[in-house]
Amino acid sequence: MNVAPRPISTPCVKVCVVDGESGLCLGCYRTLAEVAGWSRLGEAERAAIMADLPRRPSRVSPAKRAMFGL
Repeated sequence: MNVAPRPISTPCVKVCVVDGESGLCLGCYRTLAEVAGWSRLGEAERAAIMADLPRRPSRVSPAKRAMFGL
């Protein structure tokens, strides 16, 4: 029996703009390396990154976040 693979959880919101100072995507707050390697990470690694995401917006200046309505 063929079983469909489980979808990979992702914080992507289709707003792909990288802040040059912090190196974070302003849509999901992942680094470029995290975005590029996301499908190769294990579920535990992805969960650890996702757990850290709420702390990352503070690494981007408020002025830049405001420019993008974030």
